[in-house]
Amino acid sequence: QVQLVESGGGLVQPGGSLRLSCAASGSIFSIDAVGWYRQAPGKQRELVAAITLGGSTNYADSVKDRFTISRDNAKKTMYLQMNSLKPEDTAVYYCNADVRVNLFFRSAYWGQGTQVTVSS
Repeated sequence: QVQLVESGGGLVQPGGSLRLSCAASGSIFSIDAVGWYRQAPGKQRELVAAITLGGSTNYADSVKDRFTISRDNAKKTMYLQMNSLKPEDTAVYYCNADVRVNLFFRSAYWGQGTQVTVSS
């Protein structure tokens, strides 16, 4: 019933910026915690940034001061603003959300992923 659809990835030069979006749809009562993850070739998936329902955020050390996670609860959409991009940021980026479909049930969902490539 619940789907997360990511968009905004692409090819960008070092130092450039991208804004990723993750739109949730389906039978949704509310969206609690949200996380952006990334997985580079040959590496494990890692948490990049997270945001709670109340707006508290956490970032991986590698992206602090460069990335900003945000959310629009009315639109049920989450964002990851990525500035000063580096080649090592190249990865498939995924959003993950704890979605409450009713007052009593909550489950985690993943987006399909969007490719971010930082290269000259």
